[in-house]
Amino acid sequence: MSKEIVDRVQAIANPILLNEGLELVEIQYRREARGWVLRLYIDKEGGITLDDCTRTSQEVGRSLDIEDFILTPYTLEVSSPGLTRSLIDEKDFIRYCNHLIKVKTFSLIENRRQFKGKLLKVSEKQIEIETEGGIFRIPLSNVAKANLELEF
Repeated sequence: MSKEIVDRVQAIANPILLNEGLELVEIQYRREARGWVLRLYIDKEGGITLDDCTRTSQEVGRSLDIEDFILTPYTLEVSSPGLTRSLIDEKDFIRYCNHLIKVKTFSLIENRRQFKGKLLKVSEKQIEIETEGGIFRIPLSNVAKANLELEF
């Protein structure tokens, strides 16, 4: 059910965000301690402002109220993905080539599931990451979670 809700919210939010020059990074819909939360992470070149979040919340919220397909009460939150943003699809990895990333895999690669290093390239549905232990090629289908890491 929540996958269906996320897909419908994405279909509603994407045109609104594109019109504003914003990118929809991720949608989460889940039950938390205080009830159901629908969370949208948005971004743009140069970063997100509070006004971007407020405007997006109002416009998307208005459209969701009109569509009225989420049957349980929920809280809508709109936020920046932050400095350690998730890398979700191939375009995210391409955008952040030559940046420091942290990757967790579903299955072992050379007896490891966690990698932290410089993202060298993305090709043929895999990423290449340089760590202190060498260069590893990880199929995108084996990436369980990936995030940017802070560089000092």
